[in-house]
Amino acid sequence: MFMIQEINSFRSYLLIEKKYSNNTIDAYHRDLLKFSNYMHKDISSIKEEDIHSYLKFLAQEGLNERSISRTISCLKSFYKFLLIGKEVRNNPMENIEIPKLRKALPKTLSEEEVEALLDVPLLDAFSYRNKAMLELLYASGLRVTELVNLRMGDIDLESATLRTMGKGSKERIVPLGEYALHFLTIYLEKYRSNLLKKDYNDYLFLNNHGKQLTRQGFFKIIKERARDANIQKEISPHTLRHSFATHLLNHGADLRSIQELLGHSDISTTQIYTHVSNEHLKENYKEFHPHGN
Repeated sequence: MFMIQEINSFRSYLLIEKKYSNNTIDAYHRDLLKFSNYMHKDISSIKEEDIHSYLKFLAQEGLNERSISRTISCLKSFYKFLLIGKEVRNNPMENIEIPKLRKALPKTLSEEEVEALLDVPLLDAFSYRNKAMLELLYASGLRVTELVNLRMGDIDLESATLRTMGKGSKERIVPLGEYALHFLTIYLEKYRSNLLKKDYNDYLFLNNHGKQLTRQGFFKIIKERARDANIQKEISPHTLRHSFATHLLNHGADLRSIQELLGHSDISTTQIYTHVSNEHLKENYKEFHPHGN
């Protein structure tokens, strides 16, 4: 396949040098394979007009603005890598601008909806595992990848903290809330051993095969739980992370503390939650002020 060697080298570079997350690397890899399949040209012969033609093709395929923007970022990084390695002499991405996207406000649950989501009927080892996971996610604001990658040694029940490795291999210590600590302790002491099979592993949360629970597995769990709780909003694991940050802000937490808890390297990323909080304030005003509407 055209430029497959360069794509594989770039993938290794992102993993080893840039320390990108596996999810980002996989997305970039897919973008480059699609680009390669479209071009069918020697890499050194691709010109700026070819790039414009490809971007037009993506738009006609119905790819959304955010995905096209990511593709442009991917190709820019790819060509910089190729230039450094002297694989190409000219950069066809040099004059291609990354479109400025309107930042959509994160989707969150109300505190009442979170309570309904977390009200898991406790019947067996799986329901106790699910309860512990959901309480932990809402108490800590972890990303779903961070959640499923937790190992036994990452949890300190005595100090009520956990250690996680976030984006860019940045380690952070996160406190556990009282509810999360309670149900995590029950899960560990009474039910996790029931999920283990012959082959031991030290991942904290296990699936029905006794293996590490996957991101997709947890996504399915939270979707089913939202349906059972009659929550009408579209929900994903990240919805609880957004709700964690927004509810903290609504109750008076400062932005810097929320930044640290979420593992954001730049506070501007965390500031999006101030807009969510302001929207919440406007809704309350309209609902409760006599002349609000």
